[in-house]
Amino acid sequence: MRRNLNVPAFRAAGIICIIAAGLLLDQKLEFGGQIITNIAVWLIFIGVLWYASRAEQISLVACVFYATLGEIFLSLAWGLYEYRLGNIPLFVPPGHALLFMLGTALAPRLSDRLAWAVPLLAAPFVILLSMTGSDTLGAPLFALLLLCMAFGSARKLYATMFMLALVMEIYGTWLGNWAWSPHVPWLGLTTLNPPLAAGAFYCVLDLLVTATNAALAPRRATPAIGVAGQP
Repeated sequence: MRRNLNVPAFRAAGIICIIAAGLLLDQKLEFGGQIITNIAVWLIFIGVLWYASRAEQISLVACVFYATLGEIFLSLAWGLYEYRLGNIPLFVPPGHALLFMLGTALAPRLSDRLAWAVPLLAAPFVILLSMTGSDTLGAPLFALLLLCMAFGSARKLYATMFMLALVMEIYGTWLGNWAWSPHVPWLGLTTLNPPLAAGAFYCVLDLLVTATNAALAPRRATPAIGVAGQP
């Protein structure tokens, strides 16, 4: 899902609408809203998957698979955050894939300077929040982002997803779809609701998807297509 899955503008707008409307519906209509959102997001994801190329299908399925494992670990096992009903809504894993599609549409529009401007602008806030003790989890997450941008192959996407994830986190926590624990279990750290550097988790997801795509299609002449953006 690197260059071949260049999402048209209307589809990007559709992804924004379905994420925004789905989260609102999930919150406002109690349990019934979540069911409707589950069905809608999965239908859209299946439709995208149907028309995708073989390489893109591998990336999308891998993204949903790893996102599911990540949600189970981060929310249910670690207790880093909790969803409104105490479960993992079924629309969340394919929602991650759709958000990545949006990221791949926007990432090529970033210049290298703008990509690096994102962590540079975020760094003072991360440092300040860490020094005041408001969000000490932000420092290691931000370090993870910097490592991925320095050594990864998709720094424009990392910067884009960092911003998209922050916007989605602010929107979702504002509505009350989920909430981050103020005290990070096991580590004795603190975090905000939401943490500033939550988008760093998407860097790990991207690396896993890209590696999986390369492993499952090692004989392709062209580079493996992962859930990644432009270098």
